[in-house]
Amino acid sequence: MKTGYLIDMDGVIYRENQLVAGAVEFVEALIASGTPFIFLTNNSAPTPEDLSVRLRHLGLPGLSARHFYTSALNTADFLSETHPGCTVFVIGEGGLLAALHEHKIANDALQPSYVVVGEGAASMEKLAKAHACIERGARLLATNPDNWCPVSSVETRPGAGATAAFLEASTGRRAYYLGKPNGYMFHRARRQLADMAAGTPEPIVMIGDTMETDIRGAIESGLHAYLVLTGSTQLESVGEYVYQPTRVLQSVADLTEEIRSGQPSSRLDSPVFRHSAAQRSRWGNRHQTDGEHPQKPRPRAPMTR
Repeated sequence: MKTGYLIDMDGVIYRENQLVAGAVEFVEALIASGTPFIFLTNNSAPTPEDLSVRLRHLGLPGLSARHFYTSALNTADFLSETHPGCTVFVIGEGGLLAALHEHKIANDALQPSYVVVGEGAASMEKLAKAHACIERGARLLATNPDNWCPVSSVETRPGAGATAAFLEASTGRRAYYLGKPNGYMFHRARRQLADMAAGTPEPIVMIGDTMETDIRGAIESGLHAYLVLTGSTQLESVGEYVYQPTRVLQSVADLTEEIRSGQPSSRLDSPVFRHSAAQRSRWGNRHQTDGEHPQKPRPRAPMTR
């Protein structure tokens, strides 16, 4: 059975609407060799069809909706599996709304079972409505824990985790965070990969650029974890983490020849890391699930009611 790949997108395949060098050859090798692969993203705003079109515009044709699994799809899978017949009040965009609709999960602005938070503009009116729903007993669910997401090398945007944190602060209720690194995201992605391959690939590798989500989630789910250095994690900071990637690569281009030949590289270990305290460019945890990895915290008012 061929190796199967779960692949993060931003920082792995592209940065700032520019493909990473070697990404085209990497994806072409995957397709030509019949290697099963899925792009795995915490972004709940786009649909798989949207992502297919975006990558085609960037220069990666030949990808269909089945090659993508988003945190929006993961949220809809989770709710339909754990609470059939539930209703939701949604703060989010098209990808999340479409995924919930496809699973026949109804919108309910009066007495929803859940308030579901994804990416997208959250007006004060919607936040107040969500707050009221939670006060009446709705449970708070976020598609992913990302407090902020990069837009460019110097610009970020608020993420679903930040919106969920607002509602946690206003209601005193804790949210449940899906998406990476939650094991349910990897469990369902593996199932989709098995359906694509007509059998479970062995081994399964997660390729990502973020230690807190991609690498942590893969390790905790029993997968191989390959860190690429084209995204948010720098080599000098890797040694600070308790969990470590299986391999560290300069980019996905390092895997192209392995995929074409079917022969794994003789260098399957990660390089020796320099255990130095890297100066961080941003204070505060990027993800709502970063509590296990100490960083300089951004002061936040205590939850009071």
